[in-house]
Amino acid sequence: MILFKKLRWKNFLSTGNFFTEIDLNNGSTTLIVGENGAGKSTILDALSFSLFGKPFRKINKPQLMNTINNKNLVVEVEFDIGKNKYKIIRGMKPNIFEVYQDDKLMNQSAVMKDYQTILEKQILKVNHKSFSQVVVLGSATFQPFMQLTAFQRREIIEDLLDLQIFTTMNSILKDKILENNELINNLSSEKKILSSKIEMLKDHMKEIQSNNDKLIAEKKTRIEDTDGAIKTLIEKCDIVKDKIKELKEKTVDQESFNKKLNKLNGLKHKIEANLSQLNREVNFFHEYDNCPTCKQQIDEEFKKETVESKSSEIGEIEEGLKKLSEEYESTNKKLQDIMDINSEISDNSLELNSLKTKISSLLEYKETLQGEIDSIKESVKQKDDNKLPEFLKQLSGIEEDYYEALGEKKTLQAAGTLLKDGGIKSRIIKQYIPIMNKLINKYLASMEFMCQFELDETFNETIKSRYRDVFSYASFSEGEKMRINLAILFAWRAIAKMRNSVNTNLLIMDEVFDSSLDSNGTEEFMKIIKNLTSDTNTFIISHKSDQIIDKFERVIRFEKHKNFSRIAE
Repeated sequence: MILFKKLRWKNFLSTGNFFTEIDLNNGSTTLIVGENGAGKSTILDALSFSLFGKPFRKINKPQLMNTINNKNLVVEVEFDIGKNKYKIIRGMKPNIFEVYQDDKLMNQSAVMKDYQTILEKQILKVNHKSFSQVVVLGSATFQPFMQLTAFQRREIIEDLLDLQIFTTMNSILKDKILENNELINNLSSEKKILSSKIEMLKDHMKEIQSNNDKLIAEKKTRIEDTDGAIKTLIEKCDIVKDKIKELKEKTVDQESFNKKLNKLNGLKHKIEANLSQLNREVNFFHEYDNCPTCKQQIDEEFKKETVESKSSEIGEIEEGLKKLSEEYESTNKKLQDIMDINSEISDNSLELNSLKTKISSLLEYKETLQGEIDSIKESVKQKDDNKLPEFLKQLSGIEEDYYEALGEKKTLQAAGTLLKDGGIKSRIIKQYIPIMNKLINKYLASMEFMCQFELDETFNETIKSRYRDVFSYASFSEGEKMRINLAILFAWRAIAKMRNSVNTNLLIMDEVFDSSLDSNGTEEFMKIIKNLTSDTNTFIISHKSDQIIDKFERVIRFEKHKNFSRIAE
């Protein structure tokens, strides 16, 4: 909770070169009165400037400077958050922006914008728009929630419910998706280029092989001319070679089956780990009724839906695991068949060597010719071993990175779905919509405005009044609109306190009684003010001092003295 304590300023708007100080934590209700131009509303701009570096009203920042002294503008605000005491000093001519925690100056960033971001996101945990919706209501510049666009309404609600972290995560995720897409495109290009090189090399090897086959055929013809015995042995050699070649063709898929088996095994472990995680999550909801971290009670409907959803997912994963095991066994069987073929190839190779030995012993000339044939084959093998295996190894590595990047892309897409407006944030907001509507209608009833007000999940309103006729916000009078605006303001404060997002002791209203509330509405409004929690300090700026002055614990009167605003003695 932000406990505002003091606000002081000088050379600010019509204030002179002396500090005007207001105790923000003295009395639950305070009335601020004074004539037009006396400086009643200065508190709004001073508070806004000290916290956010901008005026509350629609004026230029340089206009905040007192035009007579035209220097040494200073605004100071003191507040507590938990056990920490903070003080902000902000000024112009010279420019000052200092944040003190427990009387120690916090490290100042080189860029004032970054320092302001730290103040809003890490200390105050509220931006100017949300601050203006739940802490300050000014008749001049306040834009009611009902007059905001759908996007602005969602922004306010997300800030109240402390959901901006998901927007930040989504922004980071988008950067990661761009990097992933770029990586996939680069790997795809590299894969295509390398595949083209491999195909060209293979075509070249086929051409060399074709020419060498012709030379080998000529030498074999000379061998066949020697005598019938050698011819018979050569024919047997050819038969065995053909058989080996045929068997080798049946083993070409051995490497792919090995990779597939390894991949299936890895996938199996991942699925089993995922299944184990899901089971732990289901057991968590069975074992706990309250969140161990935030100690809040877990909604039974949410628990039931989550357990059913994850149980269904567990069933699907178990079925997929069964199919994966079947595929694993099938692949393993094919690998075993290949190993049997390799054994047969080994046996045939032994037979071939035996035939070659017999041929060598028959004729030296045959031995010379066969040596020449082997020499030709060896030259082909050396050229093949030179580049092709290296290229294939590179291609394998690129493909591995490519498929890994594709897997990461699916994960990022799944995360993107969760972080969209219709994902996690929508589910959280959906849980709070009934609470918001209940609070708004409660405050409307307190001001004797009998209607049924409802916001849907897209923050569009439905208002039923009279004989349950449906009205729009624009259909009501200004006084009725003011009641709706006040009810929404009080509801937002209640929600903010529940979520501890914009929980503060301060509520300032500028000329609420001077606009559209009639006497009856004023009485009901004062009842709501008094029924706010005991830790709320409400400041009302009004011209109607004679009518309502007796309803406040404290009255602060502003006056003009020698053209400078001050608090009257």
